[in-house]
Amino acid sequence: MRAELVRDVMTPGVVAVRPDASLVEAAQLMRAQDIGDVVVADGQRVVGLLTDRDITIRAVADGVDPLTVSARSVCTPDPLTVAPGDPVTQAVALMRAHAVRRLPVVEDGLPVGMVSLGDIAEGRVPGSALADITRADPDHTDPV
Repeated sequence: MRAELVRDVMTPGVVAVRPDASLVEAAQLMRAQDIGDVVVADGQRVVGLLTDRDITIRAVADGVDPLTVSARSVCTPDPLTVAPGDPVTQAVALMRAHAVRRLPVVEDGLPVGMVSLGDIAEGRVPGSALADITRADPDHTDPV
């Protein structure tokens, strides 16, 4: 059965950092939680989305000190969001139109989860290659 609503495929709960958190703090939180992104929140309001790729491409590759650079200065500001009751097709359309892989899920102005391409693949086409990759241990590497 195909999942129809974002709430059916999203990962509930949000891991967040303050806008002034250092990139090291954010990266350590990502490692501890075994995730690749955190919401940047000012109080309860989503002000950005920070991914491991953002840290690598927008900071480390430029040689900046990750101890002194804030999450706010590197994150994607004002990210697109969806609500738990939105159709999955709407999340897919947003991801496609804006070339993003994940969206914060916000309800009544508060972040309540995250939805990614992998979540959608797993919820809509459980046997797909993307769903299998999403379920795989993130530290698994294939021998070359």
